[in-house]
Amino acid sequence: MEPTQNREVHPTLFEPVTLTLGTLMAVLGAIIGIQLLTRVGVTPNSSVIGAMIALSLARIPLAILRGMGNVHRQNLIQTVTSGATFGGANALLLPIGIPWLMGRTDLIAPMFAGACLALVIDATILYRVFDSKTFPATGLWPSGVATSEVLLAGDKGGDRAKLLVVGGMAGGTGQFLGIPMDVFGVCWIGNAWALAMLAIGLLLRAYVPEVTGLDLNSMYVPHGIMIGAGIIALGQMAWAMRETSRDKISGANLSDLDSQYRTVLGKPFGRAIGAGFAAYLITAVLIAGVSGAISEMSPAMLLGFAVFAAGAALTSELVVGLAAMHSGWFPAFATALLFLVIGMLLGFPETPLAILVGFTAATGPAFADMGYDLKAGWILRGSGSDPDFEKAGRRNQYFAELLGFLVAGLFVWFSWEQYFSADLIPPYDRVAVSTIAAGSSPTLARSLLIWAIPGALVQFLGGASRQMGILLATGLLILNPVAGWTAVIALILRAAIQRRFGDAAQSHMYVTAGGFIAGSALVGFGSGVWKAR
Repeated sequence: MEPTQNREVHPTLFEPVTLTLGTLMAVLGAIIGIQLLTRVGVTPNSSVIGAMIALSLARIPLAILRGMGNVHRQNLIQTVTSGATFGGANALLLPIGIPWLMGRTDLIAPMFAGACLALVIDATILYRVFDSKTFPATGLWPSGVATSEVLLAGDKGGDRAKLLVVGGMAGGTGQFLGIPMDVFGVCWIGNAWALAMLAIGLLLRAYVPEVTGLDLNSMYVPHGIMIGAGIIALGQMAWAMRETSRDKISGANLSDLDSQYRTVLGKPFGRAIGAGFAAYLITAVLIAGVSGAISEMSPAMLLGFAVFAAGAALTSELVVGLAAMHSGWFPAFATALLFLVIGMLLGFPETPLAILVGFTAATGPAFADMGYDLKAGWILRGSGSDPDFEKAGRRNQYFAELLGFLVAGLFVWFSWEQYFSADLIPPYDRVAVSTIAAGSSPTLARSLLIWAIPGALVQFLGGASRQMGILLATGLLILNPVAGWTAVIALILRAAIQRRFGDAAQSHMYVTAGGFIAGSALVGFGSGVWKAR
């Protein structure tokens, strides 16, 4: 992949034209995300949609927009749009739909405040740990690759643009015919072992009930496997932090290490995680106090709830981030639902449970979608070749995300009642409320414990670089057999092409895969808008 080289001062978000355009595009992004989530039940690939909007602005023949020809300014506009799209829909509107469905409108304001804080904490943690050993900039982050390819094609043209267009046409056509070409593209970029486990999970979820009559989801098999894999994944993160710190203390030659060590080492990573946990802990206590949930719990239970909610929020975002980085798919709400089930087993009352699932659901989306935005920026800035330029660009992207969150937050606050009164509520909220109403049972706890064992084994055997257990659980949580077969075919074709042409084919496959993902995202977005009209 051939990034642009630029050692000049990075453009800032706070340039008047960039800030004004960013604010306007954030409003558009918030509307797009919320409309699709409430009417169709899904949100678009926010990074790619943001890139297309930024490119469109750059092509408007106005003198005031001349600066938008700079690919780094386009990246900032793309980032603002993306942040508003996923922030407004997944992180802010979705959590407050839960108390609405429970008939607890008194909980909406504290839940909204908690979701806003959780979103900012989530984004801040990622900003501080991106380009670390656990979340390396050199990682896959597939939608980020696709986003950068879109912007680079618009900037450079040539063979890259032709390949991207061909891939985009194939991706769009496939998506129109019902083939998830974003999955196809991801399988041409990511770790083959990890994506093979995703495919296996997708196919098992689809066909085990047909063959055996057993419903894996109702047996909580995916949830148990995610618990086991998640525990091991957290251990692997801790080990990676320890190893990185040891390398630094022993005087390891960092120039011989991967570029992931250039900006975030072991201690900053650990401090970011620790500070994030403390921030989540304080936020959980504040929400419990303001919402009145504190009156339903003893002091000991309140302490346990706060610690559990903070741990759930942090674990959810880390697991979602790993899945997003390796596969491009992330079970954000599934992990929130998982911690809801565990909270039910621990005996928390109904109001704290509603707060828990909303609070946890607000974390994760930023760790995934913002990760894609930062990956795109990293490629555009030269793939880490100039650490100072990279840090400056990433800092401006962080501010761009916060601007997107601010605009989206205002839009959600002033429009949520209109949506909910029209029964336009995210489908996931109905699942959460029905789960709370159903209650827990000893059978549920036993199933989670039993299936946590194979999840832990697969994650341990695959190692931190593959995240095979997390990806297996992700596949099991999604009912989409077509995606499973698409992944299998894509992996077989990838192996055949690499065997025939060797490493020389890799860069061409990356660009084409970026086209698959971008074309699929655009057609999926258009289809969603058509259905939501």
